[in-house]
Amino acid sequence: MRFGLLGTGHWAAKTQAVALAAHPDATLAGVWGRSPSKAAALAEPFGAKAYDDVDALLDDVDAVAVALPPEIQASLAARAARAGKHLLLDKPLALTVESAAAVVEAADATGVASVVFFTNRFIPAVDTFLRDNAALGGWYAAHATMYASIFQPGNPYAGSTWRKEHGGLWDLGPHALSVILPLLGPVVDLSAADGPHDTVHLLLRHDSGAASTLSLTLDAAPDATSFGFSYFGEHGALTLPAWGADTPVDAFGHAVTALIAAAARTPHPCDVRYAALITGILSAADQARRTQTIVTV
Repeated sequence: MRFGLLGTGHWAAKTQAVALAAHPDATLAGVWGRSPSKAAALAEPFGAKAYDDVDALLDDVDAVAVALPPEIQASLAARAARAGKHLLLDKPLALTVESAAAVVEAADATGVASVVFFTNRFIPAVDTFLRDNAALGGWYAAHATMYASIFQPGNPYAGSTWRKEHGGLWDLGPHALSVILPLLGPVVDLSAADGPHDTVHLLLRHDSGAASTLSLTLDAAPDATSFGFSYFGEHGALTLPAWGADTPVDAFGHAVTALIAAAARTPHPCDVRYAALITGILSAADQARRTQTIVTV
C-alpha cells in the first residue's frame, strides 16, 4: 500500500515516517506539509517525494497517514476519503462533532477503510487485556489518571498551539476513553470540573450502569506526572498492563497492518466512526466544564 504522509512535525518524522518506511507491506511514497522545505527535509532520508500540492500527492497514493492538528486533519481526511484514499488518522479525529461527522460521511460515501491511531489499542499486551476482560464482563468502575508535563524546555510538543489551547481533555482524553469504553461501554452522560494546572476531572456514566472518572492535564508540575488506569468489577481489581518493549513506532506499525487488513474487508474497531463517538464525548465534556452541568452524550 502506497502511503502519503500529511504533516512534518516531530510525530510525523519520528513515529509515522519511520514505521511506514520499515513496514514490509507499505511504502512511504510522498510527504506533504504546510512548509514545503520541511516536507522536503522529511521526505529525503526515506527516498520519498515531497509535494507542495495535496491533490497531486493524493493522485499518487493509495492511503494517507495524517500527523496534523485535529481540525486540519479533519478537513484533509474528508478530502482524501472523497478521492478514494484509505485513512490512517491520529486522535482526536476532530475538535467538533460536525467536522468528525464530515469525515465519517466522506469515508462512508466512497467505502474507504479507516483506522484511527489510539496508541494503546495497538500495543499487543493492552489489546489482549482489553479483549479478554471485555469478554469476562462485570466491570462497574474505572479510573484514569494522565498527568503529563509537556510545556517544559526541550519537550518536542512544548510549542504545540492546539494542545495549549485545548489542553489535556482533547489530547489525553482520547487515550483514556479508548481503554475505558471497551470494558465499561458507551457513555450516557457526564459532568466535569476544572482544577489547578489546567487539569480537567470527568465523571462519566455508562449505559451498562458503570461509572468512571478521568483526571487529565498536559501541564502538571514536572515532579507530579502520573499515568495509570484501574478497573474494578465482580472479579476483582486490575490495572492496564505496561507496554513492555513496544514503542510508538511499533504501535504505529501495527496500525498500518490494521489499515491494510481493513482495506481487504477486515474492519478494525478503531475506525473513524469510533473516533467520531469519542469526539462527541469530548465535546460534551467541554460543554460540561464550561456550564457546570450534567451533559447528555
